Amino acid sequence: MAYDDLAVVFDLGNVLIRWDPHPAVAAGVGAEEARRFLAAEDFDFLAWNHLMDAGARWADASAQVRDSHPHWSPHVAAYGDHFALSIADPIEANVAVLRDLHAAGVPVFALTNWSDELFPQALARHDFLGLFADIVVSGAEGLAKPDPAIFERLRERIGRPLGTCVFVDDSAANVAAAAAAGMDAIRFTGEVELRPQLRRRGLPV
Repeated sequence: MAYDDLAVVFDLGNVLIRWDPHPAVAAGVGAEEARRFLAAEDFDFLAWNHLMDAGARWADASAQVRDSHPHWSPHVAAYGDHFALSIADPIEANVAVLRDLHAAGVPVFALTNWSDELFPQALARHDFLGLFADIVVSGAEGLAKPDPAIFERLRERIGRPLGTCVFVDDSAANVAAAAAAGMDAIRFTGEVELRPQLRRRGLPV
């Protein structure tokens, strides 16, 4: 397949934007408390955060923590209040790849697990997000990766077969789900550069 038949679909967190909740939580409760919270055995922060990725409202999810884990409620509040600190740094090498693809006329899209209430902060901070023809935000769809339904939603939104898409994500589960949906899926972990992997697929980067 020639590169002009391909599109590239990017995940955002830890592919184009480093996501680290620690600085956001630490801004409100201190670094040590943030470490304790994120490593807590009695509270699964990632699972809780995924609720909002799948469309739960911030106020409802925070109230749930106040009821179930009141000792962690200030930490959750700190994360929300200082969220921008968790997405401060772009992954410059991959952003350069995105810019090169866009400049070459390759269609580029994003499929991200992100609260739709918090996503505007990413748009305000990172101008390269404006390069995408469309960004499918899980919180707005009420579906989150690796749910197979979100890949069908992606297909509907971008109007092209998923078999013509190269997908890049940092999550093994999401990559497996994308592959099952028919996409050519790449897992980006930072150990191997993205550019050569796209170049091997004939893309102009």
